Amino acid sequence: MANEIGQAPPRERQRLAQQLIDQLRGQIETGKLKEGDQLPTEPQLAASFGVSRTVVREAIADLRSAGYVKPVQGKGVFVSDPRGHRSFALTAIEISTIPETLELLEFRMSTEGEAAAIAAYRRTAEQEAAIRAANRRMATLIEQGKPTVEADFDFHMAIAAATNNRFYVDVLRHFGPRAIPRGQFPTLPDANDPDYLAKVHAEHVEILSAIADQDPDRARRAMRAHMMASQKRYRILAETH
Repeated sequence: MANEIGQAPPRERQRLAQQLIDQLRGQIETGKLKEGDQLPTEPQLAASFGVSRTVVREAIADLRSAGYVKPVQGKGVFVSDPRGHRSFALTAIEISTIPETLELLEFRMSTEGEAAAIAAYRRTAEQEAAIRAANRRMATLIEQGKPTVEADFDFHMAIAAATNNRFYVDVLRHFGPRAIPRGQFPTLPDANDPDYLAKVHAEHVEILSAIADQDPDRARRAMRAHMMASQKRYRILAETH
């Protein structure tokens, strides 16, 4: 089992998380886990499935996003009615933008993945500090329960600036904060969910760490994993609407 210090690479974590998602979702849909049942604790799930607690957190976040489970503060995570996983309502405009959002994420995966790699070997100390400051700002806003879209965008803009290639900056500036998908879907349960936002922030931390370590390959992988996680969430929306 991967431990919390020597975690599996992002791509491997994503594969393990998907396996856990599929198993838990199967148990819910077949009735083995019923509405109102409490899931085992995070350590218990990690031990039972032979994965790290990080993998468990990622899987639970995705199941919550799809409406299969819901956290109850101070008590744990409980199974929701899978037939009600479409209970939130997107507006017609939001639904119509899902395909565009997926296309934008696909485009960003290629451009920002490479931007992160370039930033890893070209960034100055001041530019690294700017990326770090944007990351801290987002963490503070999550703790305060305030909107994080602007801070999220600033993080990605700081990475683009650290490439010292104006075209990366120009492209991202062209999209503006709408490049951050959840800003386009304010009715989603995830939009302001602290646990979900903490997961997004953790993905940012991995990107920042790779850039700080001047590891282009790891920075590229971390950014692509970040974009792939978003793609997966919005593909679920596309399938359910």
